[in-house]
Amino acid sequence: MKILQKINIVGFILISMALFSCTTINPYTGEKQTSKVVIGAGAGAATGAVVGLITGDDSRERRKHALIGAGVGALVGGAVGYYMDVQEAKLRQKLAGTGVSVTRDGDNIILNMPGNVTFATDSADINGDFFAVLDSVTIVVDEFDKTLVEVMGHTDSTGANEYNQALSEKRANAVSKYFQSRDIQPLRLATYGYGEDYPVASNDDPAGRTQNRRVEIALVPLTKS
Repeated sequence: MKILQKINIVGFILISMALFSCTTINPYTGEKQTSKVVIGAGAGAATGAVVGLITGDDSRERRKHALIGAGVGALVGGAVGYYMDVQEAKLRQKLAGTGVSVTRDGDNIILNMPGNVTFATDSADINGDFFAVLDSVTIVVDEFDKTLVEVMGHTDSTGANEYNQALSEKRANAVSKYFQSRDIQPLRLATYGYGEDYPVASNDDPAGRTQNRRVEIALVPLTKS
């Protein structure tokens, strides 16, 4: 099964590489980067990406190594904080008035999207109004491609724990698939479902359940460590 998963990874990496071409200078680091990988170099980049996936210690580290192996340069030193500062400022501008909170945790950025913005009760179908919010996030995420995108689904406590766990996973996957439909590289994305385990408010009233029925997106800088 693991071998098949690695083969599938090679497949989507090769497809992703085929979409990109041309070398540019990153305005935040001053480094050359392959923002659009030439198709002829795709095989070599994919090989590096697969080696990264094999050598990483966990999901985040594997994706970091794979992206670096695929030709996406890593952030280093003081460039990390500055890169995330600029990204945070753009997200705050884009998401002002949407009900989505933007918080900073070290060099990571956390977007909290509560249930009144994202999903109805007992549903993994994205609310119509949520598409505009996701599009705003996509614009920034696409620009700042040295960032990993981790999508985390949560539910309120209504219903059985097993059901809520599955629902949270479906919600995270729905958001991730939407990002992919907007050409965010799949290798940058990871999804997690946490069910009802991490409430941010009381589940005893509708307002609290709405807050708990949420999606969080962590934006993590691409570094070598």
